[in-house]
Amino acid sequence: MRGPEVYGREPERPRFTPDGQWIYFRWLPPGTSWSETLRPYRVRAAAGSTPESISEAEWDSAAPALGRTTLSSDRHWSVTSYRGDLYLVDQRTAAIRRLTETNAEETAPTFSADGRRVYFVRDDNAFSLDLDGGLLRQLTDIRHGSPPNTDSATGQRAALEHQQRALLESVRDKLRADSITKAERTAREASQPKTLWLKEKERVTAITVSPNGRALLILTSTPSPDARRANVPEYVTSSGYTEEIPNRTKVGDAEPVSRLGWMRIPEGDVRWLRPIPGDTLPPDDISLKDWSPDGGAALVVAVSHDFKTRVISTVRADSGSLRPVDVLRDSAWVDGPCADCAGWLAHGTRIWFISEATGFAHLYTSDARGNGRRQLTSGRWEVLDVALSNDESTFLMQTSESSPYEQQLWRMAVTGGARTRVTTRVGSHDVTPSPDEQWLADVYSSANHPPELFLVRNAPGADMSQLTVSPTADWLAFPWITPQIIDIPASDGAKLPTRIYHPQDMGAAPNGSAVIFVHGAGYLHNVVNYWSPYPREYMFNQYLASKGYVVLDVDYRGSAGYGRDWRTAIYRHMGGRDLQDEVDASRWLRTQYNIDPERVGIYGGSYGGFMTLMALFTAPKEFGAGAALRSVTDWAHYNNGYTGRILNLPQNDTLAYRQSSPIYFAEGLEDPLLIAHGMVDTNVNFQDDVRLVERLIELRKTGWELAVYPVESHGFVRPTSWADEYRRIYALFDRSLGGVKR
Repeated sequence: MRGPEVYGREPERPRFTPDGQWIYFRWLPPGTSWSETLRPYRVRAAAGSTPESISEAEWDSAAPALGRTTLSSDRHWSVTSYRGDLYLVDQRTAAIRRLTETNAEETAPTFSADGRRVYFVRDDNAFSLDLDGGLLRQLTDIRHGSPPNTDSATGQRAALEHQQRALLESVRDKLRADSITKAERTAREASQPKTLWLKEKERVTAITVSPNGRALLILTSTPSPDARRANVPEYVTSSGYTEEIPNRTKVGDAEPVSRLGWMRIPEGDVRWLRPIPGDTLPPDDISLKDWSPDGGAALVVAVSHDFKTRVISTVRADSGSLRPVDVLRDSAWVDGPCADCAGWLAHGTRIWFISEATGFAHLYTSDARGNGRRQLTSGRWEVLDVALSNDESTFLMQTSESSPYEQQLWRMAVTGGARTRVTTRVGSHDVTPSPDEQWLADVYSSANHPPELFLVRNAPGADMSQLTVSPTADWLAFPWITPQIIDIPASDGAKLPTRIYHPQDMGAAPNGSAVIFVHGAGYLHNVVNYWSPYPREYMFNQYLASKGYVVLDVDYRGSAGYGRDWRTAIYRHMGGRDLQDEVDASRWLRTQYNIDPERVGIYGGSYGGFMTLMALFTAPKEFGAGAALRSVTDWAHYNNGYTGRILNLPQNDTLAYRQSSPIYFAEGLEDPLLIAHGMVDTNVNFQDDVRLVERLIELRKTGWELAVYPVESHGFVRPTSWADEYRRIYALFDRSLGGVKR
C-alpha cells in the first residue's frame, strides 16, 4: 500500500517560458518520501532533455513569466499576480517588471482595451494602474457596515436644535463652520468613487473590470446567520487536548447567498442583477467569465438554487442590462463536463459555450444576443475542455471522441467543420501549448503507467519525447497489466463498461471467488485506458487477481463519461439503478464464471463505501462480504452542493433521502462487513459511521467490525494507515469468500 513514493508523482502545472525554451513544473523524483511536498523543476523544451531541480528562489524569479492567462490585446505583454503582488512580463524578451510590493494582496489583474493600464483587486476594491506614469487610481470604495446616519432631527429634538440656533451665536458659528467643511468635503468626494456599503458579514468574492474602464461586475457572498456547522473533533493533537476543526454545513441547512452587481465607473452607481429571475443563488453557482475584447459586455454563468436551470447571460457595460443567451434546463440537475465553460469569439460579436442539450456535452456558438445558435460538435461523446488558439481561428479541444476510455486533443476551426486529431497514443493527454503554439507540454498516462511529462510538436501524430520518469525502478520492473475493458449486460438492456482483472493475467489459478471494486465520487470515470484516479486500488486489484480472484471495476450509472442520461440515472435514488448495475455484475459473474454470489465480495471508499453498504443491506443474496470505507451512511448529513443536486433537499423530498440512505436498511445485513473511517474526515464526517455503528448495535447485528484511523481525513496520507486498511480488506475476503482453487 505504498503510494506515490513508488508509482511516482504526476508532473504538475507545466508552463513554458515566453521564449518557449524551458518548461517549468512541480514534481518529485522517484522514491521520494510520501511526506515530501512537490518541488520546483525545469527542463529544456528539447527531445532527450533531463529535468533539473531548482531552488524556490529561482522558481520565484521565473514564476511571473510563466502564467500567460492574462495577455494584452496585442499579446505583447502579460500581467500576473504572484504571491500577492503584480508583475508585467514582456512576452517577446521575457523581461519582468514588478508593479507592486505591498503587504496587501493584489489579485485578478487584467488589461485595459488599449493595454495602457492594468486593473486589479486589492482589499475588496478595484484599482487601475497606468503603466506609463504609474498613476494608481481607486475605482471603487466598498465598505462594510452601515453608512453614517444623516437623518434630520424631528419632533422635540428638532425644536431643541432650532432653539439652540436662535439663542446662541457660538452654536451658529459652529454650524456655519461645519457647513463649510461639509461643502469642501462634498466637492472633494465628487471626484472620488461613490461608497458602496455592504452588509456587515457580506464579503466580496470577485470583481472584474471592463477593459474599456466604464463598468465593473462585483460578486458578493453573505453567510446565513442561521447556518450551523458540523465541526470535526481532532483527538491526536500536539496540545494533548481534543480540538475542533471548523467544517461544513449539512444539506438543506441555511446556505450563503450571493449578489451580482453592475457598477458604472467613475460614478459608482450600482445595480443589483438577477441572472436567474426570482432566484437567490449560492455564491458557488455564479461564475463571472471574460469581458468582450472591447469591454462592451461580460459573460455570466449562473445555476439556479435547485440546480435545474443554467443561464448564460451577457451584461452590457454601458447600461448593466442583462440578456440571457442560452438557457439549459434539466428535470434532474444540470452538470456535465465543462458545464460552466464559455467565452468570446469574433472580436466579441459571438460567444462559445458547452451544453448537454443533446444529452452529451458539446460545443456551441451564438451571437451575443443569443441568436444564430450553431452546434459545432455532435455525437455520443463529450467535449471535456476547450481553449482558443492565439489567433482565435481554432478551437483546441480535449474530447472523448475517439473512445469513451480516452482523452485526446483535437483541433477544429471556430466555424466548425472537420476536426483534426492531434494526439494519437492511447491514453489521456493533458496539454499546454508553448507561447508560439509550435510545441505541447503533454502530461500523458496510459492504463498501466502513471502520468509523465512529454514534449510533442503540435502536429497530428507527432512523436512524443518523454521528459520525466516518476516511478521507482522496482515499480517499473513489475509487469503491471492493462485491464481488459468489457461490456456487461445490465438488466435494463444497457451495457456496463467494466475493467476486468483475470487471475490468469497474473499467472494465477482461479480460486472460485470474485471481488467488485466500486469507485467513489459518484460522478467519476474509472473504466479508462489511462491512469486510474485510484492507483492503490489499481495495484490492489492486481494483487487480488494474483490470489485467484476475478476482479471487476464497473462504471455504474451516475459515473462520468457517458452523457446526461447515464449521469442522472440516480436522480432521487442513489443506491437504486447504480446498485442494480453492481448486482447485475454479480449475476454476470455467476453465468460467465459459475461464481456463487456468496463468494462475491464488494468494496469501495466514499460513494463506493456507500454502495457497499447498500449492497449488503438491500441485496445480501448477491454478495458474500463487503468493505465500506469512509462511507456516507445518511445523505441528510452530507453537504448541500453535491447532495442537493441529486436528491433535492431533505425537508422537501423525504422519500429520496429515505430510499437512498443505508442507515435505514441496516436490518438487512447478513454477511461479514468491514467499516473503516478516518476520525478527522472533513468530507464524509466520522459521525456518519458512528451513527451506523450505534444502529447495528441496537439491531443486535453480528459479523461486522469497525476500524478507525485517528489522524486520517477522507483521503488517507500515511502508508501505515493504507496498509492497515487494505490488510483488513484482504483478510475479510480471504476468510469470508474462501480460497479454494478450481
